[in-house]
Formats: sequence, structure tokens, C-alpha cells
Amino acid sequence: MEWRDSVLVQLDQVKSRMQMAADSLQEADKWSTLSADIEETFKTQDVSVISAKLTSMQSSLAVLVDTPDYSEKCVHLEALKNRLEALASPQIVAAFNAQSVDQSRVFVKVFTEIDRMPQLLAYYYKCHKVQLVSAWQDLCQSDLPLDRQLTGLYDLLLETWHTQLQWAMQVFKSPHQVVTVLLLQALGALAPPIPACLSLSMERAGPEVKLGLLLSLYETTTFFARGLEAAMMPCLKDCNLVKVGELVEATYGPYKPFQLQYRALEEENLLIQMSAVPLEHGEILDCVQELSHSVSKLFGLASAAVDHCLQLTDGLGVGGLLKALRALFHKYSSDFSNALLSIRKKCQLDEIPSDSLFQEDWGAFQTAVRIIGTCGELLRQCGDFEQQLANRILSRAGKYLSDSYSPCSLSGLQEPSPEKHSPFKNPWQEHNYLQAESPAEYAALLETLYTLKVSLFLPLVPAPTNPSWVSGKNCLAEPVPPNRAFHPHYPSLYVLISQFM
Repeated sequence: MEWRDSVLVQLDQVKSRMQMAADSLQEADKWSTLSADIEETFKTQDVSVISAKLTSMQSSLAVLVDTPDYSEKCVHLEALKNRLEALASPQIVAAFNAQSVDQSRVFVKVFTEIDRMPQLLAYYYKCHKVQLVSAWQDLCQSDLPLDRQLTGLYDLLLETWHTQLQWAMQVFKSPHQVVTVLLLQALGALAPPIPACLSLSMERAGPEVKLGLLLSLYETTTFFARGLEAAMMPCLKDCNLVKVGELVEATYGPYKPFQLQYRALEEENLLIQMSAVPLEHGEILDCVQELSHSVSKLFGLASAAVDHCLQLTDGLGVGGLLKALRALFHKYSSDFSNALLSIRKKCQLDEIPSDSLFQEDWGAFQTAVRIIGTCGELLRQCGDFEQQLANRILSRAGKYLSDSYSPCSLSGLQEPSPEKHSPFKNPWQEHNYLQAESPAEYAALLETLYTLKVSLFLPLVPAPTNPSWVSGKNCLAEPVPPNRAFHPHYPSLYVLISQFM
């Protein structure tokens, strides 16, 4: 019985091989017939008919994979596809330029059948990319400032997203990905490129307006990015998120070199602005009055610097911000100290012998009282600013710090917390230039955020009953409250106060 089953299996295998051989012979004959007829078919110049022939040849070739001349047949078929593409290219360009839905659908069907969809999409991208690049060149040749040129470009790109998506949904199988790639390629093909335009504009700007110019240009780009993100959000899950991420990078990427230089730009701007606040005047009364007015100007500049940091770097430039603030307060401390020494000299306090009799000088006394009041206002606003700074930094940059972060971990590596983990991520919100470009700075940022987060939950240290600046001791001998230890300018203010006391 087993012997009979074995014979039946062998007979079945022989039958299968014979059937395969017959199919191969049939397909070989079919290939020969199609090859002989293809030249006549090309003479018709009917793209659909030619495509049908090539599709049949492609099906036959799939069966002839084990034949000796298979590779030659593949080369021949690819050459025929190239001929079809060359024949159809003028019609393809005309259909895409005219936005003909019916004709474009025909070409999508044809190129899908012959496995040439990437080539068809290349025609589509080229047609619209040329129009966008030409519009950008016209804007660049105009007398408009760069921010207006960018606005014109971004308006056109946003309009392209809406109009082309509506059209592509009637033609392509993956319309969102197609239009995303179109915008991506258009941004990459701009001549002159946006990074070169930004660099040239920044080089021409004076140091006093450089940061303001950069912020204005970045605001223009951010407005476009938010508009495009809002347009994408309803269909973001249908998009290729990798391509969307590349589009985000193409949009924000031109600003990356300047974001990495944020500290230098901000510090230069703050010092220039602070230099415009003179603290010394000829008359003592004017000098004291300027010292009083300078407090609000100082913290106005500091608050504006925080705004700049959050606007330009989305909180990633906090490290540079703190260093720029340190430079600002150091300069202010120095200028304040020089003003105090000048007042002391004008009051001739250093010329009074130590063994002389006490003489009342109500003018000097009133001056001292007003300066002490200014110092008190400095301390009050310093505390307020410190708290506001910590809150604003954490509210914006705290998103980069996961609950699992530990400063002891290697290079600040952190795992996302399970409750915050989501399989869907919005590339527009995930953009992080610092992590890729400067891992060391990013690790330092995470450590700073961690310190701030922890310090906000520490109990406040009560003010000393006998502060060093009142008792006349060196203020630096007084320990700085741990919840203020992060602040780079905190000790400097106590130094300048103690110098007058």
C-alpha cells in the first residue's frame, strides 16, 4: 500500500513538472508573439495600448525566470518601457500642467502597470517645482525685504498644499505623501537657497539689530509652519511621518546655525542695550535718579531675553540664556558699583578723616536712603524675576524632561514615561535641533531643567534674621538658598548692595 502511494506521489510530481514546462513553452511563445508585434504597436502611439502589450510581456517574463536568456529579455523589456516613457512624456507634462484629472489618471494606471510610478511622480514634482522655484526667484529679484519675500513664498507653499492635495486625492493613491514630498523638494530646490539668504541678511545687519532681525524672520517661518501643521493635522495619520519630519527639518533647518549661536547673539544684544542705560551723571541727584530708573530697565531687558529664547529656540537655548543673563547682570553690577563709587567721591566721603568729629550731612543721608531703597527694589524684582524665569523655563522646556530622567544617567539618557508614551507622534511638535547637533548641550539642558524642577519643590529657606549686607559682612559668606542656586546673577546683586553699605 505504501509502495502504491509513493508511486502516485511521483506521478503527481511528474505531471506538475510537465504542466510547468507546458506553461513555460506557452509563455515563451506568447513572449515571441508580443515581441514581434510590439514595433507595430508603438507605431500607433497609443499609450494605453502599448502599456497593455508591455504588461502582458511583463507577465510572461515572470514565468520565464529560469530560461537561459531571461536577463536579455529583462533588458529588452526595460528598453521598451523607456521608449514608452519618452513617447508619453510630452503628454504627461501637458496633463500635469493643465491639472487634467482624467488624463493624469490614465498615466497613473499606465505607469502603475509597468512599475514606473516613481518616474511618473518625478514628472509631477518637476512640473510644480519649476513653478514654485520661479516664483521664489521673482520674489528675490524684487525690492521687498527678506521677511516679505519669505511671506510670499510661504503663502504660495501653503496654497500649493491645499490646491494640490485636493487635486492629488483624485489622481494618486497616496495623495498626502505626494504633496508632502512636493513641498519638500520645492524647498530643497530653491535658488538662492533660504539658508544663504538668511546668512547674507544677518551679515549685512548691524549688531544692534541683528537679533531683532533674526526673530522677525523666524516668526515669519513659524507662522507658516503652524499654518501647514494645522492644515496637515486632520490627515496627519495618513501622511508618511518620515517625510513630514523631513519637511519640518527643511522648514526650520535654515535657522539651526543661528539657534546654536543664540547665546552670543543674545549676550551681544543685551550688552548693547545695557550700554544705552547710563548710570553716571554730573549731578548727584540725577545719578541717584538714574540708578532708581535703571532697575526696571534691567529687568525689562532680562524679561525680553527670556521671550527671545522661548521664541527662537523653544526653550532649547536655556543654557545660552542663563549665560547671557549672567553677562547682563555682571555688567549691571559693574556699572552700578562704578556709579556708587562716583557718588561716594562726589559726596567726599573718602576725604573725611577717621578721627574727625561727626558732622551731620542731610544731603548725603538722603542720598544714601534713596540708594538703599533702590537696592531693596533690586532684591525684590530679582526674587520675582527668578521665580518667573524658573516657571517660564519649565512651562516651555519642561516637555523635554521625562519623569524617568536622572542626572546620574549616561549623557542624560532618558526613557519616556509609560503614561506619556504614544505610538503616534507629531513631527512638528517633536522637532529638536539641539539633541542632534549638540548632545552635550542637550544633556546640560536636561540637567538644568531637572535642577529647576527639583528646586521648585524644596521648602523656601527663611530670610536670615541678620543679613550680611545689613551687618556689614561680606554678602558672599551668607549661603544662597538652594532653590535659588541655579540663578547665575543672584550673588552679583548682593555684591553690589554690600559695596555701598
